[in-house]
Amino acid sequence: MLQQKPPGFDPFSAPTEVMMEETSTPTRCGMVAVIGAPNAGKSTLVNQLVGQKVAITSAKAQTTRARMLGIALHECDGAAVQMILVDTPGIFAPRRRLDRAMVNAAWEGAEAADAVLLMVDPIKQRRHELEPLLEALATRPERKILVLNKVDRAKKEPLLALAQELAGKVDFAEIFFVSALTGEGVGELKDTLARLMPEGAWMYPEDQVSDASERLLAAEITREQLYQQLHEELPYDSAVRPEKYEVRPDGSIEIHQQIVVARDTQRAIVLGKGGSRIKAIGEAARKELAEVLGVKVHLFLHVKVLENWAEDKELFEEIGLDWVR
Repeated sequence: MLQQKPPGFDPFSAPTEVMMEETSTPTRCGMVAVIGAPNAGKSTLVNQLVGQKVAITSAKAQTTRARMLGIALHECDGAAVQMILVDTPGIFAPRRRLDRAMVNAAWEGAEAADAVLLMVDPIKQRRHELEPLLEALATRPERKILVLNKVDRAKKEPLLALAQELAGKVDFAEIFFVSALTGEGVGELKDTLARLMPEGAWMYPEDQVSDASERLLAAEITREQLYQQLHEELPYDSAVRPEKYEVRPDGSIEIHQQIVVARDTQRAIVLGKGGSRIKAIGEAARKELAEVLGVKVHLFLHVKVLENWAEDKELFEEIGLDWVR
């Protein structure tokens, strides 16, 4: 089960070293920021590196909104290595306050990292978002690694040509070709990342896979189902607000969440005919939550129309974003 942090805990300010059991095995610990254009496969890669789901994925771009830490363990050269993976929102040209908060979270995730992974989708490329990102990365001091995704689908010659072109724009220390979906090439990438981590005590317990509270992760899983089931019907003018997270006496977990939309027409879409759509979303989210948390889950959803929710400071904080002007 994921472990919860106390209220107000900030893993980016001053993480506390974890006291390990006395052992002769040396330890390493460091931070890896995973950045890229929206929908490049960052969250899927982080899940692969960790070995289980810690970040939501969707065919829709910009599904990751807040910095989510995944914690991967590895053995390398006789050392036990802990890699703190910062799954950042996709970096794009921000227009709304919500957009600015997402991009701000992405760049903050790259600060003080021991390595920065640039994830690129060689098929879609999203050049209008990739080029500014390359320009910004070129002058950053962190060790930079290029990861070209979807090798299971991309054609070899154009893929190699793209790698050569991008390497001419940024001084990448390493280039990897992977499939975040199938795991192809991820093992070699994980080996390299482990070797880059500095010697030091672990920051998190061995059994912890994410810094996200179970309360926030539960909201993210529901939001993923919202995107997956409604496809293009529902725009990004929606959020999932955690309201209640309580362990019942029998050990099961009761979760109440509020789906926030901007218009009455969107509320009707989420509810579906006779409540059929929200019921399907709830059932799918509840099933996945039970698998992730390892206990029976009682999930209760309701929809609220809040026209200017993207300007609500309290809601921003509840979904894990910093308030930006």
